[in-house]
Amino acid sequence: MRPPAVTPAPARRELAALSPREIVSELDRWVVGQAAAKRAVAIALRSRIRRRLLPPEVAADITPKNILMIGPTGVGKTEIARRIAQLAGSPFIKVEASKFTEVGYVGRDVDSIVRDLVAAAIDVVRREKQAEVKEKAETRAEERLLDLLLPGPGSPRAPQPALAGGLQDPAGEDSFRATREKLRAQLRTGQLDGRMVEVEVPERTMPTFQILGSQGSEEMDVAIKDMLPGLFGNRTKRRKLSVPEAREILRQEEEGHLVDQDQVAREAVERAESTGIVFLDEIDKIAGRESVHGPDVSREGVQRDLLPIVEGTTVSTKYGPVRTDHILFIAAGAFHVSKPTDLIPELQGRLPIRVELQPLGEADLVRILREPRTALTEQYRALLATEGVDLRFTDDAVAEIARFAAHVNDTTENIGARRLATILETVLDEVSFEAGGGSGFSVTVDAGYVRRRLEPLIKSQDLSRFIL
Repeated sequence: MRPPAVTPAPARRELAALSPREIVSELDRWVVGQAAAKRAVAIALRSRIRRRLLPPEVAADITPKNILMIGPTGVGKTEIARRIAQLAGSPFIKVEASKFTEVGYVGRDVDSIVRDLVAAAIDVVRREKQAEVKEKAETRAEERLLDLLLPGPGSPRAPQPALAGGLQDPAGEDSFRATREKLRAQLRTGQLDGRMVEVEVPERTMPTFQILGSQGSEEMDVAIKDMLPGLFGNRTKRRKLSVPEAREILRQEEEGHLVDQDQVAREAVERAESTGIVFLDEIDKIAGRESVHGPDVSREGVQRDLLPIVEGTTVSTKYGPVRTDHILFIAAGAFHVSKPTDLIPELQGRLPIRVELQPLGEADLVRILREPRTALTEQYRALLATEGVDLRFTDDAVAEIARFAAHVNDTTENIGARRLATILETVLDEVSFEAGGGSGFSVTVDAGYVRRRLEPLIKSQDLSRFIL
């Protein structure tokens, strides 16, 4: 049985044409509820578009309105930030504030945030450039592959018949061209996929050294091939590969030749500076003022180290200096044991927009199982359909799963929508185990099925605490 068809996303207008209300509508396709948070990020994104329309001397003084999301885990904070970055085509990274330590302590330093953002921007721009040259790269790769399959007249591997006096035989050239076009047709229809060819491939193993600096070893890693590219960068070896494998390697090589890496780096730095989005998670874990003992000593220090990045500073990267003045920072935290006012005043002032995300109730969990394009029920249906399993969820089954998830969230730790994944894994454990035996089957999950799988665990508080 084929996997269920995925409904293609409707054609969307250019981002610059989307109003904040339309941006929220786009987010509604992926995230259930949380209207206030969606509204805040939609306005922030639209403000960036407005800024680009201003004269440069005016735009330079308009800084992004950074956002602080307050709400329990599993309610959609990260997903909203990630989807808004995808919608904008912006470089995006998620970092956990608790992973950083004050300068002078062993751990990551805050400048690595900007370096990671630039690396994400490099990936975004490189993919865009590769898409632009894809057709040309495929054409070049095809020609090189045909050269391997049928060496040309000038190749020592395929000497051509010559007439008296060293002149080339026109009939031989015509025969070669005809044979080459025949091979081209076979190549395009997959008839040559079983053939093997010898291809020069780059060596994958490169010695890497670390240069340790005051900023921490993680950010100072330098591969020796970056310092001395001629020493290791040109080493290759010959490998026998199938035609499809060789074609992919040749296509990647041609893309590398066609894409100007210096231009990629320049555009990536500009993209990171003007449209980059940084999601600072668990910022509540570093909230608080200095205490005398333990890890709390560095909390205020981490905040003070973060402050210049959020305010606007210049960070050195391997691609050049990067200004952080117009990077959008979205901070988030549950704030169970602390409150936003526990952050140092200067950092509070750099997070002017505050939005509170609401805990998810049973009705929200039902919607999460049904409405988003990436709904868990559809994910499981698609996964098991690859094994020939026709999986169906009745409406009462979805309601029962949501009821159990809400109950466990209320009686144990509230982890929001993440509880649904745990519940569904338990419900579908037997089906997932039996799938793949070679013969497909159909399974209809109804409310009774869900209760049979979950009630024994729910009745035991210990089991529900540790399993669900």
